[in-house]
Amino acid sequence: MFAGEEGYGRFFDLTTLHEDYLNLPGVKGTRRLTYLQYLDTFDTFTSIRYYDKMTDQYFRYVGSLAQYLESFMRRTKPLEDLEKLFGSFDREFEDAWEKDQVSEWTKQSLQESGPQIEGTGEGIWCPDCEKEFKNENVYKSHLTGKRHIRAAEARKARGGTADTDRPSNGNSPPGNPGQRLKERAVAEREFRIHKLSSAMQTERSDTRVNVERKQGMTDRERQQELAALYAEAAEPVGGANPDGDSDSDGEEKIYNPLKLPLAWDGKPIPFWLYKLHGLGVEFPCEICGNFVYMGRRAFDKHFNEPRHIYGLKCLGITNTTLFREITGIEDALKLWDKITRDKKKEKTNVENIVQMEDADGNVMPEKVYYDLQKQGLL
Repeated sequence: MFAGEEGYGRFFDLTTLHEDYLNLPGVKGTRRLTYLQYLDTFDTFTSIRYYDKMTDQYFRYVGSLAQYLESFMRRTKPLEDLEKLFGSFDREFEDAWEKDQVSEWTKQSLQESGPQIEGTGEGIWCPDCEKEFKNENVYKSHLTGKRHIRAAEARKARGGTADTDRPSNGNSPPGNPGQRLKERAVAEREFRIHKLSSAMQTERSDTRVNVERKQGMTDRERQQELAALYAEAAEPVGGANPDGDSDSDGEEKIYNPLKLPLAWDGKPIPFWLYKLHGLGVEFPCEICGNFVYMGRRAFDKHFNEPRHIYGLKCLGITNTTLFREITGIEDALKLWDKITRDKKKEKTNVENIVQMEDADGNVMPEKVYYDLQKQGLL
């Protein structure tokens, strides 16, 4: 049901789609995205130009990506009512498209971002090079140049024409009705990819962490991890031996004298990875009840967790965003006292901005003036 890289539904396997993305007309020849960068941006389509999105190759790519994400969700969440979820995606897109509110595909944005077809109308327009020539002789001479030939071949490979692969000029909707239908089909697939990736942010984040972890491993460690995965998959149900005898010791005893954290396969992580992430460094937090966090990553993450926020609220601190990196109770109370005093001082300064003058020429704050007036002292 799952590929080896998917880890029984824990991670995405987008390596093939990453290669397809790098070979798209609007991406090929530009800066190559690494697989990690692709995992962060695979649901972002703003870097690809309009007429590159109108090609059959791009249409197949977004279709394959949407199909994979939908298949992954079906395999990992078989007990959920996914048909209802996918139906809500379709209805949401229909409403947005009818109201012309689909991001990057509104008629106004297509007219503003799309390249002009006829230029200023004062010269000769070359649709292959997307350039206007004032002089007819210059236009004819450039037709035999290498740059024009390459541009013409690329445009022919896209299968586009000057009227169908770009938005038109003027105030009319981009493209003809048939072109608008193709735009709708591409936009619907991009919209579904946005929704599916948003619904699986946890798997996406775990995939990125897993790829980073594997990139830091040696080839031998990768082979050992793969062998352990296959051995676990081939293990008989119930942990029984192939000959029918049960294991006398139950589960296999793991040798872990350094008490290293366990990886996803239940075995201790490599010691070099333990040192790399600083998992042996302790970070105590007095606000969390002297709880000790192992490693800088867990320590930085805990400031947004309920345990730390609850500890601050027990101290009477409501604005928790200003107390990052503060772990001592005394330091937190001092900072909160300073913030409170600064707010009172600022409020007092605002009240003292308006000055009043009595009959004798004495200048005083407005509040003092009215207090003395109420007491009949003025």
